[in-house]
Amino acid sequence: MNKTFFCRRFSWLMYLSVLAAFMLTSFSAMAQPNALPVRSADFVVAVVNSEPITNQEVQAQSIRLQRDARAQSQLPNTLETKKLALEQLINEKIQIQQAVSLGIVVDEAAINQAEASVASNNQLTVDTLRARLQQDGISLISFREQLRQQLLLSRVREREVDNRIRISDLEINQFLSEQLLRQSTKLSADVNLAMILIGVPENSSADQIKVLADRAQSVASRARNGEDFAELAATFSTSPDRGANGGAMGLRPLDRYPELFVQATASLPAGGVSEIVRSGAGFHILKVLQRQSPPATLLVTQTRARHILLRPSAQLSQAQALEQLGSVRRDILAGKVDFADVAKRLSQDGSAPQGGDLGWANPGMFVPEFEQVMNQLQPGQLAEPLVSRFGVHLMEVTDRRDAPMTDAEQRNLARSVLREGKLEEAYATWIQDIRGKAFIEMRESPQ
Repeated sequence: MNKTFFCRRFSWLMYLSVLAAFMLTSFSAMAQPNALPVRSADFVVAVVNSEPITNQEVQAQSIRLQRDARAQSQLPNTLETKKLALEQLINEKIQIQQAVSLGIVVDEAAINQAEASVASNNQLTVDTLRARLQQDGISLISFREQLRQQLLLSRVREREVDNRIRISDLEINQFLSEQLLRQSTKLSADVNLAMILIGVPENSSADQIKVLADRAQSVASRARNGEDFAELAATFSTSPDRGANGGAMGLRPLDRYPELFVQATASLPAGGVSEIVRSGAGFHILKVLQRQSPPATLLVTQTRARHILLRPSAQLSQAQALEQLGSVRRDILAGKVDFADVAKRLSQDGSAPQGGDLGWANPGMFVPEFEQVMNQLQPGQLAEPLVSRFGVHLMEVTDRRDAPMTDAEQRNLARSVLREGKLEEAYATWIQDIRGKAFIEMRESPQ
């Protein structure tokens, strides 16, 4: 199940996660004016309630949009991206002005937390992050101001849009019914069929085929009249296993049976015997031994992982922790040490006595920087050491499964998804409303 169902568009945690990914991938575009290939003349292109938007701001935003388009294998249109960049900047300016008018304030502690989160999500210390900023020509003051503005945007959206969304129980019930119906059409019932084959050898004459067909008809009648199907299979079946296990083929999805078998048994209940089915191998008599319906609940993809956690301290820097866990990873891959043994000995987490085992986890249970890496791993795969707000981790995914959700989990899921959908519409309406009340003056570029 996709974990985006478990987050809210304007929530604080989601915002920090997105911001962290955005900021470091946007270094070159944020560097003004150094990021621009050719320094353009700066001038005011629009005024929003007496506050200007400059050409340099539009150019930088346009570069970001073009980069994002290329990352999605799209060919950006320079003129269109400039128009979109200006629209985005106007909307952001209006929202920040709205936040200020409502008395929303972002203090230094919040900015410090956001800066630390950006560093952590990008596997950096705060000092290393600042060095990267300086290297890319971005002053710490401008970086923190951008953080402040993004936090203002997040908070005003939560107050004016997010907190006004209401989801009724009726909407939740309807959503769950629709999702269960959609799931049931994707997850076909598993079926256990038993088969008796009356084989028809190659080059059989018409008379020989008729004799075999009559035999098949007789066996089918006896099965439908209640005779033991397993004994009939052992006596008459000419399949390669000669009717072993009573002809049972095992519980399996329908798509693992020949289409002829699926069609012949589609309307049969458990215990029903089919009409004779003719194939290139001969005549088949089929009995439905068991039908296992799809679960009458939504499924969630759970991941089981284990980790070794080192917490940086005065005695152990983050760089040293990364180096130490990198060495442990190489030893594990080389078969020199066992993951669980090292976790019990080294890990500074409560999971250490269990060999670092974190148990089965639903989406959203771990911090984003940890979960993003975890979701990219296949079972048995060992990640490179990663940094989270809790320390440095060495992580391995051990298993993954689809598990039924509890009633509470299903309803929380429904509420989150419905809320997400309403937020799109409510946000668009709110932007249109506050923009309609703003004074916006578009200015032509100087000749």
